[in-house]
Amino acid sequence: MSEAKDYRIAAVDRALSVLEILSERGELGVTEMSKELGMTKSLVFRILHTLEARGYVAKDEVRSIYGLGYRAWHLGDEAAKQRGLMLAAEPHMDALRDRFNENVNLVVRDGLNTLVVATRHSRHSMRLYAEPGRHGPLHAGGGSMVLLAYAPADVRQETLAGTLTKYASRTITDPMELDRKLARIASDGFHLTRNDLDEGAFSVAVPIYGPGGNVIAAISVAGPVARLDKELQALILKEVLAASAAISSSLGVPTGVDQTAVA
Repeated sequence: MSEAKDYRIAAVDRALSVLEILSERGELGVTEMSKELGMTKSLVFRILHTLEARGYVAKDEVRSIYGLGYRAWHLGDEAAKQRGLMLAAEPHMDALRDRFNENVNLVVRDGLNTLVVATRHSRHSMRLYAEPGRHGPLHAGGGSMVLLAYAPADVRQETLAGTLTKYASRTITDPMELDRKLARIASDGFHLTRNDLDEGAFSVAVPIYGPGGNVIAAISVAGPVARLDKELQALILKEVLAASAAISSSLGVPTGVDQTAVA
């Protein structure tokens, strides 16, 4: 029987050990860390210097000790928010899938892309697939365009200035038209789309608000256009808006969306 291969990268493993001991013990000096970790002082210093340059550790120049930097705290905060988002969203995703038997997706923005963090699949034989971990564009797709509409100005500007790839017959590739569409989405508080990311597919997407009142995710119901009519679209929109409001409320932030305006 062959031995299992070890694919770990030693340098990354040692850097994570430094971060972990700072997380557990607080502020430490190079000498103390080298003893605790069984590394040479020179190696610990080089690791700390690299992590400090990236913002993951911070040095107290007066006492010559190190602690976690702003990027390490940011990672922890983002992980906590996403876990809280998942816990709040999952029951509503289950309910929407059971109600409409279509895909239900939860997406967040990852730089200039979107990232699927959770999905509930339709039980129909004809269905769409969007797996957790899948990255996508910001300028096409229901949840994607919701996230872009509410993104910081620099993100919108960079996206509009970049290549707007055409994915389907109704993908918007003109920057001015896309800018107008994003303004409409932000005004409406939701996005209804057909044939813009996947040909023959629809999406009904709504923003989810997090701490500070910012949009942190989008939830959508998506499926084949062949199964959608105006009455069902209106019903899906009403239910997705309600789910978004409930998720945002459980995260401690009212959405401010006037759901009574949607029939």
